[in-house]
Amino acid sequence: MEDVGLGLGLWQGSYEGIERLWLRWYDRNRNWISTPEEIAQQEKLRADRLAQKLIDLGIDPEEI
Repeated sequence: MEDVGLGLGLWQGSYEGIERLWLRWYDRNRNWISTPEEIAQQEKLRADRLAQKLIDLGIDPEEI
């Protein structure tokens, strides 16, 4: 679907705890569109990295 910059492809992985081959959307650069679970994991990883940087600077992230 070039008009909207999306495509469908086969992706092997786990979704909602089920491991199998799935149909999955990808963007015009052929990057998979993230699931809500993947987005949450990415946000947690970013938050953890930021917290560690603050700790490295001597700042307690819980006090901000």
